[in-house]
Amino acid sequence: QPIFDNLELLIGAASSKKGLSMQKLIDEGFIQVEPLTYIRGRSLPHQFLVVDEAQNLTPHEVKTIITRAGEGSKIIFTGDLDQIDRRRRLDRISSGLAYAASRLQGQDIVASIKFKTSVRSELAKIGVELL
Repeated sequence: QPIFDNLELLIGAASSKKGLSMQKLIDEGFIQVEPLTYIRGRSLPHQFLVVDEAQNLTPHEVKTIITRAGEGSKIIFTGDLDQIDRRRRLDRISSGLAYAASRLQGQDIVASIKFKTSVRSELAKIGVELL
């Protein structure tokens, strides 16, 4: 559901002007949402993958995703290391998102962007800082 919430937010602004709808994009196969467990054994050429909540992935899971990228594919990992909720196994250093950013730094085809403040809301920012 979080993926659909964000897509609705992004597509909603353009939908009335361009006749777009999230359901239409899904029905026509432009957008697919799948659980991570279905990626094993696949090769994904010419795809644009967005992996949301990547701060909760292990290094092994991130490697599994990256090594499935076929020719011409792009992968975007999104996440906030301050919002890791698998605390027993992951932290700001051991998270797959942090691991990938660290290990892939300096590669010509890899980029990393870190926001300095919360992009969700002021309340979310306060929650991260105080809780």
